[in-house]
Amino acid sequence: MLFFEQFITEIIGTGVVLFLVLGLRILTSKLIRKYAKTSEIIEHRTRLVIKYIHLFINILALFSTIIIWGVQTKDIIVAISSVTTVVGVAMFANWSILSNITSGIILFFSFPFKIGDFIKIHDKDFPVEGEIEDIRAFHVYLKAIDGEKIIYPNNLLLQKGVSIIKNTFEEKEFVD
Repeated sequence: MLFFEQFITEIIGTGVVLFLVLGLRILTSKLIRKYAKTSEIIEHRTRLVIKYIHLFINILALFSTIIIWGVQTKDIIVAISSVTTVVGVAMFANWSILSNITSGIILFFSFPFKIGDFIKIHDKDFPVEGEIEDIRAFHVYLKAIDGEKIIYPNNLLLQKGVSIIKNTFEEKEFVD
């Protein structure tokens, strides 16, 4: 009981942060789903962006709670800089992963092309043409005219010129 009496302000502050986190998560999920519905964005892409935003909200809530409980700001800065240094060194080798994730988010929000579009990627060394079958966090899945499956990284898709052309696949009647 003594614990509650000593730290009543911190407990109330933590409760407010948790309440705000729940509210923000619900609000952002609804807003993103509403945007995805009006833009006809695929559900798994919507869930991916929601997951990223929820992670960001949770990190902010963690820092807020740490500050509420009286951890010194200089201690937080030392801890963050240490973690950032270790993660930065580890991720430097994997920069393309971060680049692909960032590109996936950009493709989600800018929405330059959609599933079903037939595109031509203007790459001098390896030109690619195909229908977009799926757009995920790291790659875009294409199907070439000859049926070849092509997995193209999102970061290269944003770096190269892309033409959206009409569907040139032959229309085939469905036969059971």
